[in-house]
Amino acid sequence: MRSSRRRWTLAGQFLAFQLGIMLVVLAAVAGLSMNQSITRFTSVEGARLRSVAENVAALPTVRLGLDQELATPLTSTAANTRDITGISAIVIADERGLVFATDDPDDLGETMPLGGSRVLEGRAWTGATEPDPWEPEEHSPALAAHVPVFSDQGELIGVVSAARDFPPWWRHFDLATPYLVIYLGAAGGLGALGSLLLAARIKRQTLGMEPRQIAATVEQREAMLHGVKEGVLGLDLADRITLANAQAVDLLGLPPDCLGRPLAEVVTEPYLYGVLSGGGEGSEQVVLLTDRVITLNRMPMTSRGERIGSVTTLRDRTELLELRRELDVTRHTTEALRAQAHEFSNRMHTVGGLIALEEYDEAVRFITRASRAQEHTAQAVTARVRDMSLAALLIAKSAMAAERGTDFTVDGRGLGELDADLSGDLVTVVGNLVDNALDAMRGQGGGAVRVTVDSDGGDAVVTVADTGPGVAAHLSEAIFAQGFSTKRSGTDDPRGLGLAIIRLICRRRGGSVRVRNDGGAVFTARLPLDERPDRSRQDETTGMTLT
Repeated sequence: MRSSRRRWTLAGQFLAFQLGIMLVVLAAVAGLSMNQSITRFTSVEGARLRSVAENVAALPTVRLGLDQELATPLTSTAANTRDITGISAIVIADERGLVFATDDPDDLGETMPLGGSRVLEGRAWTGATEPDPWEPEEHSPALAAHVPVFSDQGELIGVVSAARDFPPWWRHFDLATPYLVIYLGAAGGLGALGSLLLAARIKRQTLGMEPRQIAATVEQREAMLHGVKEGVLGLDLADRITLANAQAVDLLGLPPDCLGRPLAEVVTEPYLYGVLSGGGEGSEQVVLLTDRVITLNRMPMTSRGERIGSVTTLRDRTELLELRRELDVTRHTTEALRAQAHEFSNRMHTVGGLIALEEYDEAVRFITRASRAQEHTAQAVTARVRDMSLAALLIAKSAMAAERGTDFTVDGRGLGELDADLSGDLVTVVGNLVDNALDAMRGQGGGAVRVTVDSDGGDAVVTVADTGPGVAAHLSEAIFAQGFSTKRSGTDDPRGLGLAIIRLICRRRGGSVRVRNDGGAVFTARLPLDERPDRSRQDETTGMTLT
């Protein structure tokens, strides 16, 4: 439900903020002005009151009245002086500070309020005084000037006090009000104009959106970004990471603090870095990482017609590897059946010809030899490989090699029963290596392929050697890279994944694969019988040697 509370615009918020600041400043200025007014009043009026008190103390009538204790002339003099000068009170007291003449009969004979005055010591004084006890309804704080009165012999005979009540605080504020109104009006007008201009400029830079709209948009897009299944990675023109959702961080193995860091610092795999930083925009590319397969689609980002970076979407396609492994088993089985069907057809034609020639004994001997050869091949394989899936693969490849006229041999100390995962991995690895070896024999006029199956130190070790041209020295490292292939393709299907997938499978299980030359190419794949995903052993794909 949408809130009915009115929301302020950006200009309104700026204006309210600036007005708040101006009010605080004006309050401080008002306080300062009042303090200056009080100080000015104390200084000017204090000097005036002291002058009045000194003039009264110098009158002969006052000195005579104090000396002879004559109250009437003193009272008259005090009243006349107060009326002429317009001050609040004139008080004349004796040398003890007792009021002798004043306009308030109730104060006669009372002690005159002295405050901090030392006038009874013969010193003039100006300052604030309050009656003790102070009665707010009858008295108010006053500014007073105390002047001593001396006789002709220089003796202290009395005190003259001239006082004026402090004006109320609002009187001081009233004096400063005209200036404050001017300041407030000028500052308010300039603030309003500045707020409108600043808000207009900021809204142009924020595409006309208010702050709440910007916050809502950012929150919504952030939620959408982290809610999608695919990974999203954004880069600026300098290849710094500006955006990475949780899926991208997980798929690429990025550190949590990757935002703002150069791509080269967090992505060290050359092929992956090349795709992310600028390779193959607009097309999906398959990248094989250590333990997964991902597809990437990199697109440029533009703003107002200018390129500002790139965004790459990533999808986990590790299941494709599993699918390929299953398809490899199906493909190898199909090829084996086709080769065996072709070989069986040839043998049937031979048997049919012998029967037509009535060479029945020769037909029996031919069938016996063919059966024994088939049994010998099956026994040679199953004697070394107890896993039926891998054994069936090798028997099928033997039939394919025979069809092509290539000598196919299986030897080694052999392998026992394997778990389903390792069996599937070995079928993919051995199938691809044997296919590559048989392809290397094309146009060679025969040739030989030898598959050696061993177990060594808890590892399954498979070596596939051929008598083909081998691997060129300058391709010894590139041959396992994704996308590398020596085969030509007239289709758009991606090539160069076979050996890359073999390396991925070996790495994922904590194994390795290497190649060397010895009368042809010799590939050796080592896979632990117990999966070790931490890959404690050295990655030998970066240390391949040719001999």
